[in-house]
Amino acid sequence: MSRLRWNQDDFAIARRNMVEQQLKARGLADERVLEAMSRVPRHFFVDEAQAAQAYRDTPLPIGYGQTISQPYIVGLMVEALGLSPGDRVLEIGAGSGYQTAILAELAAEVLAVERLKPLFLKGRANLARLGLTNIRLKLDDGTLGWPELAPYQAVVVAAGGPRVPQPLVDQLAPGGRLIVPVGPTEKSQKLTLITKDQEGRLSRSTLGDCRFVALVGRHAWSD
Repeated sequence: MSRLRWNQDDFAIARRNMVEQQLKARGLADERVLEAMSRVPRHFFVDEAQAAQAYRDTPLPIGYGQTISQPYIVGLMVEALGLSPGDRVLEIGAGSGYQTAILAELAAEVLAVERLKPLFLKGRANLARLGLTNIRLKLDDGTLGWPELAPYQAVVVAAGGPRVPQPLVDQLAPGGRLIVPVGPTEKSQKLTLITKDQEGRLSRSTLGDCRFVALVGRHAWSD
């Protein structure tokens, strides 16, 4: 079924069902995150042919070998960041902009980096449709972060690499959190949470297995 055969009420119902059946049912409980995901129209961020699948708990292709992550994984990652309304967030791998929009609902400012120009342009257009004004986008190697605007209270990486990129750790503010998929191959990773305390000491934990597209850049996989 194409987007043209769905009206906004249909999408709103599908979005509410997504939150109840996929997010709450699997243990996500942060009300701010759940409310943000109930507001942001995921179907805006996929191609028209995929719109009817937008609220299923599955990743979807967005072109150029990239995907939009499944809703549960987006919710899990964002919840683990523990965002406050005054936080500044660095997002690596903005893609078509869906997670960017979720973050913008929860934080004061989102600085998002995308390395593929067609997706950068697509994401920028998608976010402009929603009228979000607290997002800045950059076309660049995301493994370098955005050093001139650091530090950040939270950093989230939407692609999997062989290690945690050191520039992202360096740009994390004291008390901040970094979420990144890490693994020895491009097809298997652990969703990894890095926390930096007020003295700059790091702690590390894992949130489970995951599979993301490859994180490509100077501090990750080569292109």
